[in-house]
Amino acid sequence: MDAALYVAMTGAQQTLVAQAVNANNLANVSTTGFRADLSQFRAMPVFGEALNSRVYALAERPGIDFSPAQLETTGRDLDIAVNGDGLIAVQAVDGTEAYTRAGDLRVASVGGVLETGAGYPVMGDGGPIAIPPFEKLEIGSDGTISIIPLGQAATNLVQLDRIKLVNPPLDSLQKGEDGLIRQANGEPAPADAAVTVVSGTLESSNVNMVDGLTEMIALQRRFEMQVKVMEATKDNATGAEELLRIS
Repeated sequence: MDAALYVAMTGAQQTLVAQAVNANNLANVSTTGFRADLSQFRAMPVFGEALNSRVYALAERPGIDFSPAQLETTGRDLDIAVNGDGLIAVQAVDGTEAYTRAGDLRVASVGGVLETGAGYPVMGDGGPIAIPPFEKLEIGSDGTISIIPLGQAATNLVQLDRIKLVNPPLDSLQKGEDGLIRQANGEPAPADAAVTVVSGTLESSNVNMVDGLTEMIALQRRFEMQVKVMEATKDNATGAEELLRIS
């Protein structure tokens, strides 16, 4: 009896974990450049001094869904989208290098730092990119940033810096709680000249709302099934105790 109860209990608990992952994906269905988290279940044995006669359910995130998302033309000079594979290097809150697909860039009002819509500084050849006052800004397909300085003629186009674009192996990447992607070994990825961007364009989230809602219903039903198993196990235990009293 206790074995069935333990399996059902851990199954219900881990179903809630998977539901949280799915809910987070759905919450970011409109987030620029968002990459959905994958989720899967597996059975894990309980190790100890006794016989390995118990197992428990485990919900885990085996990776990130890197399938491409739709590109939307905005016409805004500071909007970019990675063309194909690749990531944009940014500086995380802790100062380390991390990566994103979100190309909704802006220039901070204080300091002129180029940052993403979420406020992460964009990395260039020598660190975070600072943009001086300008008349016009252009971002080339290779990530090169050129500006016409404030008060200068339209022909005076100055190359300022280059956005760091990387393309590390997908199986070496993991996503943190801040939503940024990093290499599992914690090391910064080298710049890849083959990665290109499209200016005046943004990449949408790759979360499929229909699939997410369907998964939400399936997980809810799975949770209810696990609860019913726990209730049935309790009823069986109560019935067994009554039989023992009679005997």
